[in-house]
Amino acid sequence: MIPLTAFAGRTLAVFGLGASGLATCRALAAGGAEVVAFDDEPRKLAQAQSAGFTVADLRRLDWSGVAALVLTPGVPLTHPAPHWSVGLARNAAVEVIGDIELYCRQRRAVAPDAPFIAITGTNGKSTTTALVAHVLAAAGYGAERGGNIGTAILSLEPPHRGHAHVIECSSYQIDLAPSLDPSVGILLNVSADHLDRHGTLRDYAAIKERLVAGVQPGGTPIVGVDDNWGQAAADRIERAGRRVVRVSVRRPLADGLYVEAEQVMRAAGGTARAVAHIGGIGSLRGLHNAQNAACAVGAALALGLSAESIQAGLVSFPGLAHRMEQVGRQGSVLFVNDSKGTNADAASRALASFTDIFWIAGGKAKAGGITSLAGFFPRIRKAYLIGEAADAFALTLDGHVPHAVVGTLDRAVALAAGEAAAAGLAEPVVLLSPACASFDQYPNFEVRGTAFRDLVLALPGLKPIGAG
Repeated sequence: MIPLTAFAGRTLAVFGLGASGLATCRALAAGGAEVVAFDDEPRKLAQAQSAGFTVADLRRLDWSGVAALVLTPGVPLTHPAPHWSVGLARNAAVEVIGDIELYCRQRRAVAPDAPFIAITGTNGKSTTTALVAHVLAAAGYGAERGGNIGTAILSLEPPHRGHAHVIECSSYQIDLAPSLDPSVGILLNVSADHLDRHGTLRDYAAIKERLVAGVQPGGTPIVGVDDNWGQAAADRIERAGRRVVRVSVRRPLADGLYVEAEQVMRAAGGTARAVAHIGGIGSLRGLHNAQNAACAVGAALALGLSAESIQAGLVSFPGLAHRMEQVGRQGSVLFVNDSKGTNADAASRALASFTDIFWIAGGKAKAGGITSLAGFFPRIRKAYLIGEAADAFALTLDGHVPHAVVGTLDRAVALAAGEAAAAGLAEPVVLLSPACASFDQYPNFEVRGTAFRDLVLALPGLKPIGAG
């Protein structure tokens, strides 16, 4: 835990008492602050009260003595309308921040030179966060990962020199961190997502850009430039007088990192040399993972790691569950769990990684459906459609891809496994990459991915591979 001593003697209101909210309460109390906590769910209120925190309805709070409202990232700050607690705080001229901001202020107060690697992007940020932390740890560097990847940032060890915090940041978290200032910031990519919470793609992209634009003096912003938003962000940061490490997996760069022939190339001063090789690493299969790896290489280089130690970390990376996770093989059939592919852009990265695909897709549809995936349709032998989006997806696929509306994941796995095995192909792939949220049938993508994994592992003759 990180005691928030920078807030000693001050009163802070905390709304939202999930894992990160409770971690915030503990960190503030341990640092000597007064905490007033609230949540709309009685169960969470009871949990906070039993942990010894003051619980009070913020609608009846005297805000005149409150230094800040610490808001859980899951609560709307701006769109579709600010949460009622945000309105109360703003009416009292009380700033609204999140736990990432608390961490940043504490780090600046006690250990401004502690390595802080912050990572964002529409897709790939969890894998990149895990990969950076793994590469650092494999090289003997003290490293912890946290933030949006699952461990609340304030539950980590206190920041100190020689100990790196590798933090995944969602757009919601960045929106609540106005002074976010990592020593290394990574912006992987930007595509349409979470527009219900940010209003427009331009607003969403601007929030993502803040993570790299705010890198502390002497730090390293690393920006993927294969989309227009990233390219524009890199240009703006450079015009502001900062050196940017650009990253591309689509073209050579005169200055920066790019991927060519499964090698990460470092270009500078008109020359380029290979600094890492990613070919044959199962956990880094696909162009999207090449981008993740190149950005991770950039972060490791910024922290002074050698090419040899970086390579060793890449090779030993086990991958993350539900993100291009190779579950196992049944004969020649490979089963891949990409349940985290919750939008068409994410699914495109998985579809681009294989040929002869038996694709399981569907769930709660995102805006645009799967029309943008038409370029990948020739790779798909057959699609098995589940959930609310099944009928709409079937209309898109009509005349282009053989498909069956099967409704549920268990039926999809059984049919896909049988038809892939009977197809007589060298390496057919049964791929769960739904291009949809899970909420119509599952609480989250993790539960959906676990269900897929369990169904696959129960198939006769299945040889498990595990994550990666």
